[in-house]
Amino acid sequence: LAFQLRMVLPYTKLWKKEVQNAKDKPEGQAYQLKIMVSNVLTPNDDTQKLVDLVNQSQPDILITLESDEKWEKALHQIEPDYPYTVKVPLDNLYGIHLYSKLELIDPEVKYLMIDDIPSIHTQLRLQSGRVIWLYCLHPMPPSPTEADKSTTRDAELLMVGKHIKENGQTAILAGDLNDVAWSKTTRRFQRISGLLDPRIGRHFINTFHVSYPFLRWALDHIFHSACFTVVDIRRMPSIGSDHFPVMTTLQYEPEEESNQEQNAPTAEAEDIKETDNKIAEGKKEGKKVSREHAEDQKSLG
Repeated sequence: LAFQLRMVLPYTKLWKKEVQNAKDKPEGQAYQLKIMVSNVLTPNDDTQKLVDLVNQSQPDILITLESDEKWEKALHQIEPDYPYTVKVPLDNLYGIHLYSKLELIDPEVKYLMIDDIPSIHTQLRLQSGRVIWLYCLHPMPPSPTEADKSTTRDAELLMVGKHIKENGQTAILAGDLNDVAWSKTTRRFQRISGLLDPRIGRHFINTFHVSYPFLRWALDHIFHSACFTVVDIRRMPSIGSDHFPVMTTLQYEPEEESNQEQNAPTAEAEDIKETDNKIAEGKKEGKKVSREHAEDQKSLG
């Protein structure tokens, strides 16, 4: 019980906040960023529910996961408000779409571990003019039907975290990571990347499974650099998926960066060594899974 409490207490109001509440600022000086993450569930046909939710809540950034051509077509309705897009429609449960009101600079779709599982890497120009990095991820979970181990999932997250730290990037990472926030890998990712978790000291954002109120956990995440504070973070109404969408509103406050960096977990030599080992194992496992996926597609074709 003590061990379990140590894992979950940081995600309650009993713990010190890792990210401070945003300060009240005059209109025009409060540079805020609203990000919605929604795993839509590919077979889900209630596409209009997400469209209506987006129109109602007006996020600056919408990231959809498991989105295929059906979902892409449905989301055409919001594009007049979202001139910047990255679209990767797939029918393998790993399609991903990014819709932005803010300018995307040189966006790239990368396949870090497995040939048919994409992630989006882009720079983003904030309202203040500052350019940051945005990473949208949906790594493969361990399961009997997909991957025997969590190796590629862990490696993908750690690879991006290492890249952020080594390049001194101001960044936001968001997506369905198929892992809970208090897992060994997610906590190591934070130490390696230096990114903060806005849920610590606040509350759980349990997003999966929609149909089982007493069996839910946090799979959809957002982590960010210390120059952001929190305006609000909340679970949104169901859109018919097995995941709830999550809306996070951050405020760009560079003057708070030095104070909040003190709250960022720091990596030790063991973290760096284990990260390098995980990435090497992940690349090896990823090649194996990619071959298996290619063979499955060939046999189906």
